[in-house]
Amino acid sequence: MSGLTGLHHVAIIASDYDRSKAFYTDILGFAIIREVWRAERRSWKCDLTISGVQIELFTFPEAPARPSRPEALGLRHLAFTVADIDAEVARLTAHGVVCEATRVDEHTGQRFTFFADPDGLPLELYETRAA
Repeated sequence: MSGLTGLHHVAIIASDYDRSKAFYTDILGFAIIREVWRAERRSWKCDLTISGVQIELFTFPEAPARPSRPEALGLRHLAFTVADIDAEVARLTAHGVVCEATRVDEHTGQRFTFFADPDGLPLELYETRAA
């Protein structure tokens, strides 16, 4: 039996720290737990949280791009739960965030859509209200 008790955090490396920090806090609503400038690495590290989920937002000088489309190996996307996908899509759209058309998960009957962070990281909204 596994000793795992949950998911602690997801780490994201951003190309523009201020732009990504604003996206995750001002638009998505994450709160800053702590923010640290790591001089020896010339890197910011910002711990963010929302509903018990944590993201570590990093910058590194000259970080290489990571392909995400077409379906590259590795982490595919991050999915966030929402109670009302239509309201959240409207809110994101008002902030200039482009969302794909809402689809229905053929296995669960729940609705979902994809959008991207400022560096093109695929993000998903997954509606969790009763079908």
